[in-house]
Amino acid sequence: MEMYLIRHTAPDIEKGVCYGQSDVPLVKPFAEAFSRVEGELADVEVIYSSPLSRCKLLAEYLGEERGVPVIEDVRLMELNFGVWEMQRWDDIEPAVLLPWMDNYETIRCPGGESYGDLVARVQAFVDGVREAENRKVAVVTHGGVIRAFYAVLHGMSLKDSMGVEVKYGGIYR
Repeated sequence: MEMYLIRHTAPDIEKGVCYGQSDVPLVKPFAEAFSRVEGELADVEVIYSSPLSRCKLLAEYLGEERGVPVIEDVRLMELNFGVWEMQRWDDIEPAVLLPWMDNYETIRCPGGESYGDLVARVQAFVDGVREAENRKVAVVTHGGVIRAFYAVLHGMSLKDSMGVEVKYGGIYR
């Protein structure tokens, strides 16, 4: 199976804000960025997408341009940062933030997930897609999720996978 991982295009949100599973808009106009992604993507049989609008808009555009189905999957959502969602990172209490930053693989954000939880979601998604008969799939998702795919598909440590650079609108095979 060939899998193309696509990160959504740039979100329209102030730098330094924790937005994980919050549904934030994309920088407009996004037609040019969407067209560039479409032009660089290989042929695929199906497109899977996070249900968050910043992914869904791109997935629907690609699906329409290519005449292939788009399937939303909640397992492709970004890390759930819980009570930290939509807060500035600098405003989060260091006594709570620093222990998480030192061990984000296993410590959950208050009311949210750990990176290990996210990786488990991605593993479940991969296991399900491998059972499907599609040989070429695209996945429109988020930076943290793509890094989790690296951990699952390439056997990278969770810490090492977090160091993988994932650009907005980037395609990774």
